[in-house]
Amino acid sequence: MRTKEEVKQLLDTLQDASDKDLKFNEEEIYKDYEKSNNHQSLPIKILSIFGGILASLLFMGFLFITGIYDSELGLLALGIPLIIFGTFITKATDNILLDTLSISAYIIGFVLLGVGLSQMETHENVISLIFIAIAASTLFIVRSYLISFVSVLIVCGGFLFLIISNHTFDSIHIYVSLLAVVLTLLYLKEAKLITYNKTFSQLYDSVRIALIFCFLAGLYLSGRNYRIDRIDEYSFEYSWISSVVIIAAILYVISHLFEMLNIKKNEQKYGIYALSVFILLPTIFSPAISGAILIILLSFMVNYKTSLVIGVVAFIYFVSQYYYDLHYTLLTKSIVLFGSGVLFLGLYFLTHKKLSSDEKI
Repeated sequence: MRTKEEVKQLLDTLQDASDKDLKFNEEEIYKDYEKSNNHQSLPIKILSIFGGILASLLFMGFLFITGIYDSELGLLALGIPLIIFGTFITKATDNILLDTLSISAYIIGFVLLGVGLSQMETHENVISLIFIAIAASTLFIVRSYLISFVSVLIVCGGFLFLIISNHTFDSIHIYVSLLAVVLTLLYLKEAKLITYNKTFSQLYDSVRIALIFCFLAGLYLSGRNYRIDRIDEYSFEYSWISSVVIIAAILYVISHLFEMLNIKKNEQKYGIYALSVFILLPTIFSPAISGAILIILLSFMVNYKTSLVIGVVAFIYFVSQYYYDLHYTLLTKSIVLFGSGVLFLGLYFLTHKKLSSDEKI
């Protein structure tokens, strides 16, 4: 970590390199730099989340032994304060132990609130809407990475629960389509969102990775619908809706890749568009595959390695799932596998050629 003297030296270097008279607030710059260096890495944050979940399970086991689950009012009286406590404790200080404590209290509070409301015979739709409202409100109050991450998962999970519990399985394509659009704009407009508002900059990282997991959950359900009960209510004729939206998002991302790869000729652009549509067309039968491709392209655009790895793993899984899905013929599966392979090979040779030419220059 740099000392104050090193930060001052860096600012002096910037001043000397500029023709204009620059003024810096050295103390505020150093405080922000020090704060950013104190932030935990993503693996530590993930461990904190899992640690909080394990601690929550142990504590709920203790509550089960004490018999508090027999009292609906007792569950509500304990659950609501725990949610409030977990929400606001992170505003006091930014410490890894308090982060784990807050996420534990937050999760336990939601579990106790849900059990208490269910024992009061509250309709499951009402419980889901209450969860969504509380989690969404928390996003506007707290700037904690862990709390905002879990809040986004609760909001999206609530909508998925409403879709499944009400047997409106075709709505999963609307859910996937909306997340595809949101993620595309979130990735491609990253710079504007971060600089537009301080709140956006504080929530951006946690909301982005949480939406990736929510998007994958929707893709998983859309690709494995035979696991859902009462599958007779699911209509496969609507599966193209989310695929069309995702393919359109992929083409939009490709248009931004033209600028990155310095492709200016319209003939080349139209040719790449036509080839991409031709290759992606078979994935209209499986939005999960095109969704994973979208994650990979977006991650490549912004150089976000975490979601890039997630996208590659998801792509391998969804292709394997698609191949063994008995709903489609072997010919259809082979076309999708062939098309996906050609797409990635084409992207590799295109980017490799452009990057190599830039290095020579």
